[in-house]
Amino acid sequence: MKKIIIAPDSFKGSLSSIEICKIVKDAALSIFPDLKVIEMPMADGGEGFVDAMLYPGRGKKFTVMVKDPLWRDVQATYGILDDHTAVIEMAAASGLPLLKDYERNAMKTTTFGTGQLILDALGRGCRKFILGVGGSATNDGGAGAAAALGIRYLDANRQVITCGEDLVALAKIDPSEMAQGLNESTITIACDVNNPLYGPNGAARIYGPQKGASPADIEVLDKGLRNLADVILQDCNIDLQQIPGTGAAGGITVPFISYVNAQLKSGVDIVLDSGKFDQKLHDCDLVITGEGCTDQQSSMGKALSGIARRAKYYGVPVVALSGSLKAGYDVLYEEGITAFFSTCRETSSLEDALTNARPNLLHTAEDVFRLIKTGIC
Repeated sequence: MKKIIIAPDSFKGSLSSIEICKIVKDAALSIFPDLKVIEMPMADGGEGFVDAMLYPGRGKKFTVMVKDPLWRDVQATYGILDDHTAVIEMAAASGLPLLKDYERNAMKTTTFGTGQLILDALGRGCRKFILGVGGSATNDGGAGAAAALGIRYLDANRQVITCGEDLVALAKIDPSEMAQGLNESTITIACDVNNPLYGPNGAARIYGPQKGASPADIEVLDKGLRNLADVILQDCNIDLQQIPGTGAAGGITVPFISYVNAQLKSGVDIVLDSGKFDQKLHDCDLVITGEGCTDQQSSMGKALSGIARRAKYYGVPVVALSGSLKAGYDVLYEEGITAFFSTCRETSSLEDALTNARPNLLHTAEDVFRLIKTGIC
């Protein structure tokens, strides 16, 4: 074996994708000292997306003060690639990790801070944007982000709407004060779901509960998103409900699709293309990937499935090292995963598994490379 690619997603709550790359690399080189190792930390648009896009040293980070989902000041970081493309992680300003469990409230939370990050990048001359929308705490149809960028969602009294509970009162959207340069910009939204904006599989009903929405709240939020779609259809002649993925992140896609002609693309594919993954697969002997928990959902646009499909096309085997393996993970064999290994080495609590994630991963990776060295696989 001469060359491998290490391309994991993060082990949420314990190890970043960059940390995982380094641990697996150490394990590989301890068994194959002359091995060529290519590190490609992965993300699908959520946690770690900026780091994955900028790795290694392909740009610069900027930290600015913005509003969190409940209008409190918070420092949020985004990146600008060497080609002057801004990479923004919505979760940094409008994400669930910024809230305590009891603070989750999809009726009140806002994406205003995400809009502030885009505004800051505009001020630095960026006109190309990649927006990762995973891990959001919001269901405001993009009202907050739009407001920060001068696209105002207005009720009948011309009051600006910035949260989900008020979308039922939306009467008109006024883009006349749109931030300078936004209408000249290209925005790609990194999205790994196909949910419509509203309805049984829409933003509120599918993702509202994890954002603190009660059954009654969900009815209000869903009605508000339906009203938003009606206003956009009337004002822009765009039928949002026919565009897969508009329900991602509580509908933050709406103002960008409607007023900036944004495009939705798989976050995994964005990272893989940016890192020239397909080119690196040539003369590659093995790909190592992984994530914190692998189950059936891992086949639905997540990092493992995107990596597996491409590696399969080039005939490169893929080994997945995951914190845990749950029912349904085996569907990924068809996608191109060759073998799965759980890094949990004994029965333990979640707390213990998170605490011991680093040594468990190292020892599991070493065992995999020892097995390969025997030549039996």
